[in-house]
Amino acid sequence: MDEPVRVDVEVLPEAEGLELPHYASPGSAGMDLRAAIAEPVTLQPGEIGLVTTGLRLAIPAGHEAQIRPRSGLALKHGLTIPNAPGTIDSDYRGVLQVILANLGREPFTIRRGDRIAQMVIAPVSRAELRPVDQLADTERGEGGFGSSGRR
Repeated sequence: MDEPVRVDVEVLPEAEGLELPHYASPGSAGMDLRAAIAEPVTLQPGEIGLVTTGLRLAIPAGHEAQIRPRSGLALKHGLTIPNAPGTIDSDYRGVLQVILANLGREPFTIRRGDRIAQMVIAPVSRAELRPVDQLADTERGEGGFGSSGRR
């Protein structure tokens, strides 16, 4: 197994006493993020809100934090992340906050310590775009929007 990527975490006062994000099992790709809110927040159907985790991260260069919805919240309550996956860049040092949208039919209440999202630390490749007169052909060509795998 590779060495873990070291991510320094600053716990702000609003997150004191909450568990730090961690992997729930050896095979987990993501760590749960928790709501660091003093009072419950209710999102009405169709409403979008911003929920703080009370954490600041120092993600190493060459990596990002991807913020993803939790599958159980999405399935059972329609709670998702509208910009999923959200990207936290390695040079961002602000508070980690999660944009949540209630796509469900009922109001959804978030309480202090609730698991609201997952965070995946992933490597990032840097690209160099090169202008060319024409791209090389592929078998797929210009087919898109569900065209792959069709004959």
